[in-house]
Amino acid sequence: MTQRLPRRTFLAAAASAFAAPYIIPSSAFGANERIVTMHVGVGGQGTANLNAFLGRGTAPAALCDVDSKHLAKAVSLVNGKGITCEGYRDYRKALERKDIDAVVVSTPDHWHALATIHACQAGKDVYCEKPLSLTVAEGRKMVQAARENKRIVQTGSQQRSDDKFRLACELVRSGRIGAIKEVLVGIPGCNFSGDAVPDSEPPAELDYDLWLGPAPQRPYNAKHVHYLFRFFWDYSGGQMTNFGAHHIDIAQWGLGMDDSGPVAVEGTATFDPAHRYEVSSTCRLTYTYANGAKMVVGQEQKDIMGGVTFKGEKGEIYVTRGKLTSNPAEIITEPLKESDVHLTVSKNHQQNFLDCIKSRELPICDVEIGHRSATACHLGNLVIRLGRKIAWDPQQETIPGDKEATAMLSRPYRSPWTLG
Repeated sequence: MTQRLPRRTFLAAAASAFAAPYIIPSSAFGANERIVTMHVGVGGQGTANLNAFLGRGTAPAALCDVDSKHLAKAVSLVNGKGITCEGYRDYRKALERKDIDAVVVSTPDHWHALATIHACQAGKDVYCEKPLSLTVAEGRKMVQAARENKRIVQTGSQQRSDDKFRLACELVRSGRIGAIKEVLVGIPGCNFSGDAVPDSEPPAELDYDLWLGPAPQRPYNAKHVHYLFRFFWDYSGGQMTNFGAHHIDIAQWGLGMDDSGPVAVEGTATFDPAHRYEVSSTCRLTYTYANGAKMVVGQEQKDIMGGVTFKGEKGEIYVTRGKLTSNPAEIITEPLKESDVHLTVSKNHQQNFLDCIKSRELPICDVEIGHRSATACHLGNLVIRLGRKIAWDPQQETIPGDKEATAMLSRPYRSPWTLG
């Protein structure tokens, strides 16, 4: 019998939370009825997500951004397609609308948790960009909000909806390369460009106080906002939470660790000597799992290719975007047997989310999965900032016997913002 995606205890419990009367039958959405969306953050990746959902036939009715130039451009894009939408500076006002079915969150990382939690509390389903959270504590609160409010929350780790990544994980979990000895995860170097610039007054088009939101009060700096936010600890976690969130997610999928995580993390990193940015320039981290498997995350490490390499007793499988190879070669050419592991198939990440809005089934990268993958990223960053090894209890989500490290699992919010 074909083995579909194993659902661990937490997924089974989560699925039960969507039992009647909370199921929305497919008939509730007519064949030509479009799901009405709201987009929070519409610059950069936000525009990419807006176009992706427009391409799936949604009706974006509300666009939200603290940068008026980004907002005006996005509203013009949607209106140019014959769809009427409104622009909002503060997403909380748009959440009051009763016609919104789903919210797409494409903000900087430090806003992911609040926007997602508020949307769930308002009765909206959510597509939230990766990394799911800025801290481990935020991620757990996001899972709780989704479950308590019976909401579908998809993490934007779109590699889960790619045939090559899925096949790689199916082959690994079907034992094609034997017991896993090591998984290598390669992530790129920091792509902060140019010199640092002095602090200044924010531009007129940017509501900088709202851009900061729950983050600490800091003077405006042109090289700390928009794309470059990801290179400062207040807002993100560098390439560890940028590309690491993608590739570590695949590594944990292949290891069957969607509901768990490592039990120990250790490693080292280098940082920019000119202090232009705060996150790592290079790093090498080793994660140890309870079954003895190890995951080595390398940033700018010559012996680790970008992407994910699974190393087993019988061979290796390498996967990255657009490429899947193995040694020996026949590992990936021999078709899967019916008795092998067959993981859930998603051909398009946005469509999977939209389908799950109607079916109320858990999406392929459910909020709990996104939380577990982000947690591995956060633990890596915690280690390089502390400069020492930590133990991790993935069931209790604690760092036993280490008060300093435990304190770093969460961050205080700037008043009046609260995580709850």
